[in-house]
Amino acid sequence: MRSANAYSLYQQNSVSVESPAKLIEMLYEGVLKFASAAKRHMESQDIEKKIYYINRVTDIFTELLNILDYERGGEVATYLTGLYTHQIKLLTQANVQNDPQKIDIVINVARGLLDAWKEIHENELVR
Repeated sequence: MRSANAYSLYQQNSVSVESPAKLIEMLYEGVLKFASAAKRHMESQDIEKKIYYINRVTDIFTELLNILDYERGGEVATYLTGLYTHQIKLLTQANVQNDPQKIDIVINVARGLLDAWKEIHENELVR
């Protein structure tokens, strides 16, 4: 009975997504949204909100790392591991050094990833 309740709670809190490709797109969009918010709060010196949004972006990159498929993705998955890990490092540095330029780098990388992802999965995302 307890596991049924946990499953029900999971279903209520999970995001309904048409496809795995759409989920990745949403994660990249989340990076863009939360990184922009982190930068905005950094510039307005709202430390609490800056940290909150940097943590959200870090959580998304951690999730992206966790869902990489090395069997099917091969070298691309390995490349993305390094790229995502580097973004987490930049976010940590941005937070500690209060450096909005490091967040700009993360935003630019995420924008490039989102554009590339949309291009590769254009047909699948249209359905």
